[in-house]
Amino acid sequence: MIKSNLPAVNTNLSTLTPAKLEKRLLRKIGKAIEDFNMIEEGDKIMVCLSGGKDSYALLELLCLLQKKAPIHFELLAVNLDQKQPGFPEEVLPNYLKQKNIPFHIIERDTYSVVKRVIPEGKTTCGLCSRMRRGILYDFAYEHNVTKIALGHHKDDIIETFFLNLFYNGQTKAMPAKLKSDDGRNMLIRPLAYISEEETARYAELMNFPIIPCNLCGSQENLQRQAIKQMLKEMEKNTPGRKESIFSALQNIAPSQLLDHKLFDFKNLNNLSAEHY
Repeated sequence: MIKSNLPAVNTNLSTLTPAKLEKRLLRKIGKAIEDFNMIEEGDKIMVCLSGGKDSYALLELLCLLQKKAPIHFELLAVNLDQKQPGFPEEVLPNYLKQKNIPFHIIERDTYSVVKRVIPEGKTTCGLCSRMRRGILYDFAYEHNVTKIALGHHKDDIIETFFLNLFYNGQTKAMPAKLKSDDGRNMLIRPLAYISEEETARYAELMNFPIIPCNLCGSQENLQRQAIKQMLKEMEKNTPGRKESIFSALQNIAPSQLLDHKLFDFKNLNNLSAEHY
């Protein structure tokens, strides 16, 4: 069994029984799916499985929902084996066979490409993620997949908002449902209402065979780690702050911002009161 360090779990979560935690997560994932119309009758959903706690949690919860849902949809777990040295290639197939979950392992040696192109000491994550995304998108299109399910959770969404705010000068986060840039694929994030602490606790209780994320030896995204630390301090000083931020992302007032492409400030005098 491969182990990996998981984030600390707060006391409230640690007191929940496995059954109660699972019920809580199913309720949240069901709410997200309903709010954004993520899954429809006849969908073929490709679940991107990395071997991390979040993608395991996503797959497990979708499998449970599939059994209870009033509609029919297919699930296909897909992992991209990028040929990093030391990657335990038997872990995911063994797990998926044991669970009787349909799966496909894509084998592409992107590791060698990244090492050849990126100078030693430079961050490899950007090129690696672009190549990974392209390969997965192509596979989904070629296999008539209607939705690609990603394991990003609530904390990922909040962190991405601050990354764009602080480093890119943009007010945007990570949408729960998105059409890919190439227009061929629909991406969904069913864990949008679930926190990282919750997926960590669920992974611990389910004893998922976690594959470490440091196999390629690449540097951590320092900007994202800085944001994580900032949010951790904010939450420590003012409990509930992250929930407030997430709520704000769902309550946008375009007329109270400065984007004249989003709100017609120039003709404000001609607008009816209901637009203010």
